[in-house]
Amino acid sequence: MPKIAPIKRKDLIYYLRQLGFEGLNPGGKHPYMQKGNLKVRIPNPHKKSDIGKNLLIEILKQANIERSVWEEL
Repeated sequence: MPKIAPIKRKDLIYYLRQLGFEGLNPGGKHPYMQKGNLKVRIPNPHKKSDIGKNLLIEILKQANIERSVWEEL
C-alpha cells in the first residue's frame, strides 16, 4: 500500500500503470504517462532523490486520483 509519503520514481510509474496509465512518453521538459486524453507529467530522474510528498500530491491531483484510491493499491 503506497502512502502519501516520498516515493521512488520507478514506484510511482508502477502504481500509475496499475491505475490504467500507459507508457512513459517523451515530452517537452518532462516525460508523461497517459490515460485516454489525460496526461500526467512525471519528474525527471535524479540521483538518490525521491519524489517528495507535496509533489506526489500534485501529481495525484493532476491524474484525478483520490487519496483513498492511491492508498488502497
